Formats: sequence, C-alpha cells, structure tokens
Amino acid sequence: VQLQASGGGLVQTGGSLRLSCAASRNILSIGVMAWYRQAPGKERELVASVTAVGSTNYADPVKGRFTISRDVAKNTMYLQMNSLKFEDAGVYHCNRVGPRKYTWGQGTQVTVSS
Repeated sequence: VQLQASGGGLVQTGGSLRLSCAASRNILSIGVMAWYRQAPGKERELVASVTAVGSTNYADPVKGRFTISRDVAKNTMYLQMNSLKFEDAGVYHCNRVGPRKYTWGQGTQVTVSS
C-alpha cells in the first residue's frame, strides 16, 4: 500500500490548512489510519486517528482545532487544521496505526510563521 500525503505549506499563526492522504487501495481495508507529525529534532508523534467505522481520536494539543476525516469513495483521508500554532509545524505523514505500518513516505511540510 502506498500513502501519499499532500497539502502542506506556509501559513501564518491562526491560519488553516487541509492535508490529504491518498491511498493506493480501499482505505477501509487499512484499518485504523492516522496522521503523524515530526518536528525538527523531535520524534514522530500521532496527531489524529480514524477507525474503519469512523471513530476519531486526537492528541490533546490539537483537540478542538484539527479534524480528521476520510472520503471512502476517493480512498483519501484528510486533516483539517485550524488555528495553527508555531508548535504545529513539522512534516506530516499518514500511515496506519499499529506495529505493521507501511513504508513511510516523504510526508508534507507544514510551516507556521508569525
């Protein structure tokens, strides 16, 4: 399975971005999917996840600001990011949750400026 993240860019604090993750197969067969981010010098962390039945979960720092969703017909997962902060910057990746992850792609860079 290939997962391609896109939609990153440069945004001012308080701004919004919408990330997309296109899968090469039916996303319902992938299981729990998630967005991860990695800031410079830090470990990759899980930001938000969505199960096959649509249940969502968010890391505390992004609750109320980020929304994870998916379009099954398009085999695409999204991350709507609002009220962006400096600490939201990093490379965002999509992958499944659990030990059997797919090969990590390049991700998409999110840069937050003042």
